[in-house]
Amino acid sequence: MKIKRLIAVFVVFFAILGAKAQEKKYIVHTVAFYNLENLFDTINGPNNDEEWLPTGVQNWTSKKYHQKLHNLATVLSQIGKGEKQDKAPVLIGGAEIENRGVLEDLIKEPEMLVNDYGIVHFDSPDKRGIDVALLYQKKHFKPTSFKNIPLLIYKNQINATAKEKNDKDDVADDKSEVDKNLDRVYTRDILLVTGYLDGEEINVMVNHWPSRSGGEKKSSPFREAAGRLNRKIMDSIYKINPNAKIITMGDLNDGTYNKSVKEGVGAMRKREDVKPFGVFNPFEEMFYKGNATLFYRDAGDIFDQIMVSETLIQKDFSSFRYWRAGIYNKPFMIQTTGQYKGYPLRHSMNDVGYSDHFPSYIYLAKEIK
Repeated sequence: MKIKRLIAVFVVFFAILGAKAQEKKYIVHTVAFYNLENLFDTINGPNNDEEWLPTGVQNWTSKKYHQKLHNLATVLSQIGKGEKQDKAPVLIGGAEIENRGVLEDLIKEPEMLVNDYGIVHFDSPDKRGIDVALLYQKKHFKPTSFKNIPLLIYKNQINATAKEKNDKDDVADDKSEVDKNLDRVYTRDILLVTGYLDGEEINVMVNHWPSRSGGEKKSSPFREAAGRLNRKIMDSIYKINPNAKIITMGDLNDGTYNKSVKEGVGAMRKREDVKPFGVFNPFEEMFYKGNATLFYRDAGDIFDQIMVSETLIQKDFSSFRYWRAGIYNKPFMIQTTGQYKGYPLRHSMNDVGYSDHFPSYIYLAKEIK
């Protein structure tokens, strides 16, 4: 009996040893998006930035500006840490950025400087002068091409809904501007960046779709056009490389369930429903579970979404694949008192907060052979 017990012990021991030897290891990277909410400097520029000057209504001083940079850097450097990886995001899409200069100031903050971020940024035609951009860790991501793709939308696109009763402005801090001569609605370009993430080609789009100024229904055609343009860009990438890996992210000013996302981009809620050349949106399921990146009139929604191509959700992890998604909403970023308790802690006349949005993120994982 003793011999049998001894043999059993050895069998269990070697089974455990074998399991540990076969334990898989992965490289995990975080990809994030954050609406930086009015990241303006204190210098009077060519855009409509008068509100964000020391003499403007926001009383935007150098001290406040640098506090804002510190706050944002604190958040950005922490997104995604804690789940099998302790690195800051390798890719960060951003919105509501005044110019390249504010990004250069941001990446010089101590929390950001240690990760040696590069910048891809273009000035957009948005009348407020707010742009989108991509920050990337130089040691992990090597851009090979980047361009800004204009979203051409016109006032007559909403004529069909002009007779509808106007909704009140809905989450409309960034009102779209209309050129009265051309009827063009000037908004943010879509930023497309292609590069190599640790040697693997990845295509990234950064978006900030037209606002709901004038009402959700009336302005919906603008965002629907943005969704279709995302789909068109994806299709053009696939024509060059049918196996391309594509990530599209941004503040869409629409929820995961809206026509712009579901029909324009063609995003699916469930992985198993995604067909070749299709798109998976992990934030749709998160929304239906009660998660939010922003709040308006006591209702939460997820406007800040990161969607991935079918090529990123295949089952094997022999190359980088989507692993999971999240919303970064730590207690220090949340309003704790008053009417807006539970909302993101944003800037006020007396205090410098973070943003009126929580950042979203996904993990990309790859098995180490």
